[in-house]
Amino acid sequence: MQKITTYLWFDHQAEEAAEFYTSLFAGSRVLDVVRHGEGGPAMMVTFELAGQRFLALNGGPEFRFTEAISLYVDCESQEEVDDLWARLTADGGEESRCGWLKDRYGLSWQIIPRRLAELMSHPDPATARRVAAAMRTMNRIDVAELEKAAAG
Repeated sequence: MQKITTYLWFDHQAEEAAEFYTSLFAGSRVLDVVRHGEGGPAMMVTFELAGQRFLALNGGPEFRFTEAISLYVDCESQEEVDDLWARLTADGGEESRCGWLKDRYGLSWQIIPRRLAELMSHPDPATARRVAAAMRTMNRIDVAELEKAAAG
C-alpha cells in the first residue's frame, strides 16, 4: 500500500465518480466499496488510477472542491490531451485556461502535454517566453500552436 493517498470528498457521487475516473486511464480499477448497510449507498470507495490509489468519501454537501487541489495528467500526445479533455468536460465539465478544467463533479484537472514542459524549458529564453505566452491564450493545450510559437 502506498504511504500517502489522496482523499476526495464528494456529496453523494463517490462511486459514480470512481467508475468514471477508472474508465479514463488504462490499468485503473475500483478496488473496494464500503456501503452504508448491505446493498446501501456507497460510503467510501477505494480506486486506483494508473497505479495511484485514491479514496473517495460520500461526505455530504459541506465541502466542495477548489482549484487549490488538482490532478495533473502528463499526456504523451495531442491525441491523449484531446481525448481526456473531451471526456472530462462532457456532461457538465467546465473548461478553464492553460490546460485546466473542472470535471462534472467539480474536481480540477490539469491536462498537460509533455511537449509543453519541454518547450517551456527551452535553452533559449525567448523561445520559452513565446511558448508561455501562447499557452496563456489557450484553454485546451494545442501542441501544434506551441510548436509554431517556439519557431517564432
